[in-house]
Amino acid sequence: MGSIIAVGGGSIDSGETLSIDQRIVEQAGKENPRALFIPTASEDSEGYIEAFHETYGDRLGCETEALKLTKKKHTEEEIEEKINSSDLIYVGGGNTREMIETWKEKEVDKYLKKAYENGSVMSGLSAGAICWFEYGHSDSESYEQDGEWSFIQVEGLNFVGNVLFCPHYHQENREASFEKMMRNNPDLTGLAVDNNAAVKVEEKELKVLKSRDDAKAYIAEITEGDFKLRELSEGEKYPTKEL
Repeated sequence: MGSIIAVGGGSIDSGETLSIDQRIVEQAGKENPRALFIPTASEDSEGYIEAFHETYGDRLGCETEALKLTKKKHTEEEIEEKINSSDLIYVGGGNTREMIETWKEKEVDKYLKKAYENGSVMSGLSAGAICWFEYGHSDSESYEQDGEWSFIQVEGLNFVGNVLFCPHYHQENREASFEKMMRNNPDLTGLAVDNNAAVKVEEKELKVLKSRDDAKAYIAEITEGDFKLRELSEGEKYPTKEL
């Protein structure tokens, strides 16, 4: 089984998350790992793709490639080959709901699961972090509706089950909405992660990574009707049974 590094938010092109990006590359365990960027959630933004090549390729020494799924047609065999030949996969941010729908139409989810089971590093930011968990706290409606919109619960790929993942926790006024969503799903465990913070899930352990000291990550639960938020410390290891 591989590992998951889910980044709460930040910008890769400005170097905001660089120390986390370095950890993602190190996790692959190779000098020049093959890094595949999947920018589906941003509709294959060329600027985003360029930023990934600059950060993961030029700065961090990976052999980089992008898998465009909204602006380019691939055969199922091509998609499978690109995913299976990669040491690490990084999924970009954007519209989570649209991304998951696109992946399922093209069976990308099936090949990502196979890569994870074969030991690849699965990573990403915002929508690219939500996707690895069973559910996510998402702003997908903001991409699809003019005017008023609300945060919604979306389905991920369920590589880590029974977890509701919330990115950008303190940055986008998500706190109240996330608490409400948790109260509507009291049997789920929540992970709430700020920009410039990430959670790493590997085997039976969870760890927090940070590229800024004041970034936070939390485990959330509904206990006897109360919303409980517990901050996770960088450097500590937490058993995944807490999820």
